[in-house]
Amino acid sequence: MLHASLRRSGGSYIMTIPLSYVEQNHLDAGSRLAIEIVGDELKIRPDRPRKSLEELLKATPRGPRRAKGWDELGPAGAEL
Repeated sequence: MLHASLRRSGGSYIMTIPLSYVEQNHLDAGSRLAIEIVGDELKIRPDRPRKSLEELLKATPRGPRRAKGWDELGPAGAEL
């Protein structure tokens, strides 16, 4: 279990985050975090922006792409 400590700064409290969590989640100073309060628990996770449909489509390769042997594959479940 990781532990963190609180410091007071003006009218707020600051929590230190263990370096192992920062490295594991590729965070840096200024990284945004999503915070959720559930009962007496504080849940923190990296807040990574979701890509828009337009951004995803821009990254999609142009032209038809087929995996070799795709058309010869038989059904794998209850598709038919």
